[in-house]
Amino acid sequence: MEQEMFNQRTDLSQLSQAVEQIRLQLSKIIVGQQNTIDLLIAGLLANGHLLLEGVPGVAKTLSAKLVAKSIDATFSRIQFTPDLMPSDVLGTAVFSPKTAEFQFRQGPIFGNIILVDEINRAPAKTQSALFEAMEERQVTVDGHTYKLAEPFMVLATQNPVEQEGTYRLPEAQLDRFLFKIEIKYPTLEEEIEILTQQHQQDTQHQLEDVKPVLDVKQIMALRAVIKSLFVEPKLLAYAAQIVHETRENKSLYLGASPRASLAMINSAKAIAAMAGRDFVTPDDIVKVATPVLAHRVMLSPEKEMEGLTTADIIAQIIKKIEVPR
Repeated sequence: MEQEMFNQRTDLSQLSQAVEQIRLQLSKIIVGQQNTIDLLIAGLLANGHLLLEGVPGVAKTLSAKLVAKSIDATFSRIQFTPDLMPSDVLGTAVFSPKTAEFQFRQGPIFGNIILVDEINRAPAKTQSALFEAMEERQVTVDGHTYKLAEPFMVLATQNPVEQEGTYRLPEAQLDRFLFKIEIKYPTLEEEIEILTQQHQQDTQHQLEDVKPVLDVKQIMALRAVIKSLFVEPKLLAYAAQIVHETRENKSLYLGASPRASLAMINSAKAIAAMAGRDFVTPDDIVKVATPVLAHRVMLSPEKEMEGLTTADIIAQIIKKIEVPR
């Protein structure tokens, strides 16, 4: 009877193989950062956009480029700057003398994997160009709507320390990111390994060694598999309760939206599948709770002055909610 209970309902062998191959490609260059690598892969499989945050030099941009290189799909890079215009992102209508008509010339947003470097460098007008694209997978220019190709994924980077010449991302935009992944400094041992690798071979040559392991059709197929994974009703309630508590917690000025609940379940399914399971456990939800919620909630001014972070409050909320058995 017990054996029947743990029989796999979904064949995850192809997915597990793909995940291992991507991990292998990323680990050719990225030293350590296993949690970051797992969240990058989970974001790809869960059909979400990712915000990578960290001080300069911790391989934010490199991590995003590696994900793109491991996928056989269209890749665009947009360097956000204070003078960047929405048309530089979306595209613009260009007059054609041959046809005597305006023709739409697509911008760099028309791709499968879009790296937006230093997203907080551009003003609000340009930030808004991403809103419709990220949520509805389409852009509207001059009254015409253009569908974006699937899969569509935005990988954005930002520096949390430097404030000169930056613009804070609006809450509505932050809410559209599945995860905020904080990339921290490497340990001493990891830094020695980085130096050893770079001493032997430069990054450009290492990047050339990274080969695509998945194409567009395979990604869409894997996403369909993850979508079909089983989640017990009590775990749906557990995720909803965590999100609900962010709205009731006095340490938080702003709680998370229902979009956060959906993001938590979708990403928990991806984490479960990556572990070779076709069902979600409470641990899967706990693992994704902070990267899903940390950028969606705001600390009260008092707690901010005390030096607390949103991650600290999320940990407190999880600790006080009873884990479903």
